[in-house]
Formats: sequence, structure tokens, C-alpha cells
Amino acid sequence: MTQNPAAEPQEESLGSLVAAASGHISTLIRSEVELAKAEFRFDAKRVGVAVGLFAAAAFIAHLCLILISFVIAYGLVALFDWPEVLAFGVVTTFYLIVAAVMVTFGIRRFKGLTGMKRTIRSLKYLKTGESEMGPVVFHEPPTAGRLGTHRESVRPDR
Repeated sequence: MTQNPAAEPQEESLGSLVAAASGHISTLIRSEVELAKAEFRFDAKRVGVAVGLFAAAAFIAHLCLILISFVIAYGLVALFDWPEVLAFGVVTTFYLIVAAVMVTFGIRRFKGLTGMKRTIRSLKYLKTGESEMGPVVFHEPPTAGRLGTHRESVRPDR
């Protein structure tokens, strides 16, 4: 009975197996990078179109706001028999007050920024291997099961 030479297991050296595995891994990584690039391009195009549509909608809404401002001003003239200058002044003052309130809230939001203190501290720890309190010693009990009271707050007021 003759055996087929292809059916016999071939003995390969460890070096050739490592080389083959290395080649497969590099091919896999290249393929994953190409897939990521293709997905990114596809998503970037979709995001670009969406941003363009939002920009067009914002422009049209801005034009509508201008037209509504004229309607309100002329409505004030018709309803209260105000001079046009006064009606347009009232509408403009209203918009200035709204803008001032928005700026105030925006400034308050900026003041609430933490400056990424936790991230900077974490990066310093990764760089030096030490925390603010000296070398890290892992003697604390695990925090599994605790609901988050052990975590540091992200908000500066807590």
C-alpha cells in the first residue's frame, strides 16, 4: 500500500513556523489598517455631507430669523402704532439681551472646565510610575461591587 506523500505530516522547524506566523500577523495587521482606512473614508464622506446639510439648514434658519424679525417689528408698528424705529429698536434690543444671556452661560461653562487634571496626573503616573503620594502600593481592597463612591469626581465642585 502506497501512501500519498502529501498526506504525511511535514516536520517544519520552529524558525520557519515563527517566520510564517510573523508573516501572517503582519498581513493581518496590514489588512486591518486598510479596513480602518476604508471605513474612515466612508464615514468621513458621510460626516462631510451631513455637516454641509447642517450648514445649509443653519443658513436658511438665519435668513428666516431675519425675516421673522421684520415681521415682528412691523407687527409692533401695526398693533401698537409705534414708529418703525422704535419697533425695530425693541426687536434688536431683545436679540441683544438673548445674546448676552447666551454669552453669560457660555462663560460659566468655560469656567467649569477642569483642565484635564485627572488625565495629566494619570500621564505623570504612567511616566514616572509614582503617584502624588509616592510609589504605588497595591494594598487596598478591590472596589468590585461598590457603586462609584470610591471614584474621584470629574466635576470640580465635588
